[in-house]
Amino acid sequence: MSKHQTRIAILGAGPSGLAQLRAFQTLRDKGQEIPEVVCFEKQEDWGGMWRYSWETCTDNNGEPIHGSMYRFLWINAPKEALEFGDYTFDEHFKEPIPSYVPRAVLKDYITSRVEKNNIRQYIRFNHAVRWVEYHEDRDIFTVCVMDHNTDQLITEEFDYVVCATGHFSTPNLPEVEGLSEFPGRILHSHEFRDAREFKDQDILIIGSSYSAEDIGTQCFKYGAKSITFSYRSSPIGHDWPKGFDERPLVTKVVGTTAHFKDGTTKEFDTIMFCTGFKFNFSFLHDNVRLKAKSSIYPADLYKGIFLIDNPKMMYVGMQDQYYTFNMFDTQAWYARDVIMGKIKLPSPNEMTEDSKKWMEKLAKCSTDEEYIDYQASYIQDILQATDYPDFNVYEQGLILKSWQGDKQEDIMGFRNKSYSSTITGTLASCLPKPWIEIMDDSYRGFMKQEFVPATEDALEDKSA
Repeated sequence: MSKHQTRIAILGAGPSGLAQLRAFQTLRDKGQEIPEVVCFEKQEDWGGMWRYSWETCTDNNGEPIHGSMYRFLWINAPKEALEFGDYTFDEHFKEPIPSYVPRAVLKDYITSRVEKNNIRQYIRFNHAVRWVEYHEDRDIFTVCVMDHNTDQLITEEFDYVVCATGHFSTPNLPEVEGLSEFPGRILHSHEFRDAREFKDQDILIIGSSYSAEDIGTQCFKYGAKSITFSYRSSPIGHDWPKGFDERPLVTKVVGTTAHFKDGTTKEFDTIMFCTGFKFNFSFLHDNVRLKAKSSIYPADLYKGIFLIDNPKMMYVGMQDQYYTFNMFDTQAWYARDVIMGKIKLPSPNEMTEDSKKWMEKLAKCSTDEEYIDYQASYIQDILQATDYPDFNVYEQGLILKSWQGDKQEDIMGFRNKSYSSTITGTLASCLPKPWIEIMDDSYRGFMKQEFVPATEDALEDKSA
């Protein structure tokens, strides 16, 4: 009888799924035999959320649009805080570039790492996962997928499943009295695509998250008349320039007039919800579905990865994030080593206790600085168990803390700051003019600029 070939299904080819594929490819590069790995991606190409599409409803295959990416997005934290441990910006760009870059530039960095390592061979594009179920009697998963290339529904069996579908696709939409009668445009950030659409408009943004501040500043940059943030618990609190306003929660809308909790009112042309996203794993059976709410450390996961009730079901990239790509990498390397038998998982009770300790520690955090330190300690915990290159996690935490201070100091100018790589020490160059004046977000437009050496006032302050 032939030996059973271990098979692993990876759901999604965005940054998290690509991290998992890269983790296995590094073993093959070393001459080690690896299991059969199959990645299912419902889009026609990789990149996940970093693929821009003008579509907001369904794609050509009738699949719900996954991405929430919009034109003119620039990363809102320094690139030095998300640098891959095994593929530096120096290696990719061959010269210093600024700390803040547009979406297309960062997408090129993300995908080039896997492109040059021939990882595309493991991915089946235009394959939308319909159903995943674990069968305890046979200790096997069945994965049912719609192959839009052949218009066929196929089912295959796997020994492990890694869910890397992300969690920024299903909008969280609170109810607001009178909204159905509002005559202007109403949308969620998931549908936002182009800031130029809102030129000369008064915009109400409901929410005080990072997406709220970023979309608000983008719209203002491209000509919006005014931006008003409506917050539930506390204001964003930046030193906003003229044209910005923060008000407590909107209680109702009458015609074009929004009424706020403090008794004030204002007229608006557009109402936009930046109220976050919800976990939505409708394609997963209850016995493998993560039921926890979105969090920096979702409940029911061991090491933030393994479903405690069935650790052969893994989740990569499901945390609310300060760290991003390199955190996904450390999770992917850890998951790989468990699958390969290099790391042995403890008993279910021990996994539960470990998870509880992390959640208790999280409950004591209340500031951005504390959350950054928390996530850094989580990453360091799993990083030290694998052979993923050390990227100086806590030094990157200092960058993230300094970034928080930069925004408080100048919300419209923090992207003009420069940081040094924690891996190579390379100091980022400066933009040739302030971010607020750069209107071209394309890869070519950005890279053809004449970047200049960082000046003293553009350097990071690591005393934060």
